[in-house]
Amino acid sequence: MASGKEIRTKIASVKNTQKITRAMQMVAASKLRRTAERMEASRPYAERMRTVIGHLSEANPDEHHPYLDTREVKRVGYIVVTSDRGLCGSLNVNLFRPIVADLRSWKEKGVETDLCIVGAKGAAYFRRLDVNITAVTTHLNEAPHVVDLIGAIATMTEAYRDGSIDRLFLVHNVFVNTMSQQPEISTLLPVEPIDKDALQDHWDYIYEPSASDVLETVLDRYIESQVYRAVVENVACEMAAKMVAMKSATENAGKFIEGLQLQYNKARQAAITQEIAEIVSGAAAV
Repeated sequence: MASGKEIRTKIASVKNTQKITRAMQMVAASKLRRTAERMEASRPYAERMRTVIGHLSEANPDEHHPYLDTREVKRVGYIVVTSDRGLCGSLNVNLFRPIVADLRSWKEKGVETDLCIVGAKGAAYFRRLDVNITAVTTHLNEAPHVVDLIGAIATMTEAYRDGSIDRLFLVHNVFVNTMSQQPEISTLLPVEPIDKDALQDHWDYIYEPSASDVLETVLDRYIESQVYRAVVENVACEMAAKMVAMKSATENAGKFIEGLQLQYNKARQAAITQEIAEIVSGAAAV
């Protein structure tokens, strides 16, 4: 059995760790509120952009933009959004599983894949695998900006334009609630046609300079908004997962301290009993 001094040292160490995890839990909870607000603010813009694209497509049915054309799949691309930091439970691991399964499925069909990674954890993970990484963006912090993502997005959209890839997917975590975050793989390009029933019956736009130029710009902004929304939502998922993980770590530290305290009490009691026995034995010998 460990001595009382050793156990006291362990208890003090675990208590210090518990203070750190509790502080990290509170910081994550504070950041979660702000990131959730950014996430909610980004959704209406992306949805409205989707409606405008539907209107422009219906107004110009003869316009064949590369982003709207479906072609035979020979090579696909993925924009994978992960976190920059750890200590967020199984958030990233749960995201890696479906994307790895997808990559394996395409490989079995003879289709090659290109990856654009957003987040240091994803970059570290996929660099260990036999995959082609075309772009990496990391350290976006808790308040990412679209300008930080444009380079990575342009790498994949230009590859789609020139035919290097025939389909582009977006992979990120979806914020369901504080306790639940789900990985999602959605098609980014070609842009899926919007349901005509969701469009307004009577609408029109004044185009400047032309409808095709407006459609070109709107489609680019739409892709950027979708990736930005995914990054912001993934940050909210990271903060929620980190808050839950640190709460669990704090509770586990408390249970560990209780066990160590019980062990310390037993060691102290055994030491006192031994001292009493030695005193009694010495008195009897006299």
